[in-house]
Amino acid sequence: MAAQHVLAIDQGTTSTRAIVFDAGGRPVASAQKELPQIFPRPGWVEHDPEEIWAATVEVCRGALAKAKLDAKALAGIGITNQRETTLLWNRRTGEPIHNAIVWQDRRAEPLCAELRDAGMGERVQRSTGLVIDAYFSATKLRWLFDQVPGAREAADRGELAFGTVDSWLLWQLTRGQVHATDVSNASRTMLFDIRRNQWDEELLQLLKIPASVLPEVHPSSHVYGVADAEFLGGEVPIAGIAGDQQSALFGQACFRPGLAKNTYGTGCFMLMPTGPRFETSANGLLTTAAAQVDGTPQFAFEGGVFIGGAVVQWLRDGLRAIESSAQVQALAESVPDAGGVVFVPAFTGLGAPYWDADARGAIVGVTRGTTVAHIARAALESIAFQSAALLQAMSRDAVAAGGAPVSELRVDGGACVNDLLMQFQADLLGVPVVRPQVIETTALGAAYLAGLATGVFGSLDELSEQWQVQRRFLPTMPRARAQALMEGWEHAVRQATAK
Repeated sequence: MAAQHVLAIDQGTTSTRAIVFDAGGRPVASAQKELPQIFPRPGWVEHDPEEIWAATVEVCRGALAKAKLDAKALAGIGITNQRETTLLWNRRTGEPIHNAIVWQDRRAEPLCAELRDAGMGERVQRSTGLVIDAYFSATKLRWLFDQVPGAREAADRGELAFGTVDSWLLWQLTRGQVHATDVSNASRTMLFDIRRNQWDEELLQLLKIPASVLPEVHPSSHVYGVADAEFLGGEVPIAGIAGDQQSALFGQACFRPGLAKNTYGTGCFMLMPTGPRFETSANGLLTTAAAQVDGTPQFAFEGGVFIGGAVVQWLRDGLRAIESSAQVQALAESVPDAGGVVFVPAFTGLGAPYWDADARGAIVGVTRGTTVAHIARAALESIAFQSAALLQAMSRDAVAAGGAPVSELRVDGGACVNDLLMQFQADLLGVPVVRPQVIETTALGAAYLAGLATGVFGSLDELSEQWQVQRRFLPTMPRARAQALMEGWEHAVRQATAK
C-alpha cells in the first residue's frame, strides 16, 4: 500500500514542531520543542543553528513515535519556517560561521538607512516587491560578510553557503547533497526578482554579496531531495517548502483573490493572493511570492503587525495585570467596552501599512474611571485594529488593480481561539471572520505542498474541499460605529507617531 501520510516540519521563531498529517489533511500526532532566544545586544536577536537542527530531528522522531508510524508510512516531508532569518555555513564541514540572525534583528538598520538615502527604495521594490528594511535577509547577510573575520574570503573561494532556515534544514537532512530553497523564502531575502523568478544580479552587486553562496530556487511543491535514512529510519522525499506565512495562506486554501488569511501569533501577518500578476501596493503593503505549485509565478499582498499576541505577554510580564495569557479574555469581558481607551502597542515601531520604525507605544483616552480591565480590553482590541488597517489597505489595493475587495478573512494562530477578539475583528471589518477546523494551517500548508508533489493530494480543488469551517464570526456592529472606532484608532496612531 502506498504511503499516505505526510510529515510537516514547522520551524518557528520560538519553537520547532513536527506534525504528521493523514491523506484527509487531519493531524495525527505532533511533537514540539521550545527554541532558546539569544539577545547579544539590545535590538539583536539570534538562534543557534545547531539547536534548530537537533530540535528538528527530535520532534520529527517524537511525532512519528506518537503516531505509531515509521518512515515507510511517509510519502514526503514538508518544511515551513520562520522567514528572513539568515544563516551562513561552511559547505565542507556543515558548520555555521555565526549564529543565525533572526528576522526580528535590527543590527542592519544603518545599512538600510544608507540604501534609502541613496534613493534605492523604488529599485528594490520594483524587483523584490519589498521595502528596504533590516527585517529582510539581504542586509543581515551583508553584515555577516562585513563583520565575521574571513567570511568574504571564504565565500570568494566558494566555501560558504547562505540560506534561510528551510535551506539549512534541507542541507542537513540530505547530508549536504542539496542546497536549495523555494520561491516564497527567496522572495523574502530582498535579493530575488519575484517577477522573473531569479536572483537579481544588480542587487547582489550593490550589496556586495557573491552569487556563489546562494541556493537554487524551486517551486514550493517540488521534490528537492531525500532525507537520509539515519534521521527517521528510512529515506523520505523532501517534497514541499514554503515560508511560514505563505504556507499558512496555502493551508487556508486561499487560492484565489478575494480571500485573505491572518495569522495571530507574536505578531500578525495578513496575506491576500493577487494571482499571477505582479501588483505594487499604493497603501504600504509588500508584494510577495505566494507558494507555487509549478513554475507559474503567484503573488500576494502582505502586511505585518509587529506586536500582536505579544501585547498579551506584556500585560502579563510588564504590567503584571494577569498571571497567565489565558486570563486575558475573562478580564477584558468584565467590562462592556474599552471605555474610550485606545492602546497602540508600537513597542518596536509600527509595521504595515504605517512603516514607522520610530513609533512607540501609547495608551490614550485614560480617565479616572479607567481600570486595568479597560486596558486589557484595549490591548486585545489593538490586535484587531492593526489587522483591520491592514485589510482595508489590501482592499483598496485590490480595487485599484481592478479586482474585488476582500470578502472573507480566514484566521489561524494562537490568538484566533479568542472569541471576543474574533468577533471584534469581524465587527471592525464588516466581513465574516472564519476560523477553520485545523488551526495549525502553517504546518498544514507544508503538508499540502509535499502531498501534492508526491501524489497524496490530487489538486487544489481537492484541498479546497478538505478545508472546513469550525466557526464563522459575522459582523453585528453598525458600520457607522465601526468607522468611528477606526477613526479613533488612527487618531491614536498619529499620537504614537508624532515626532
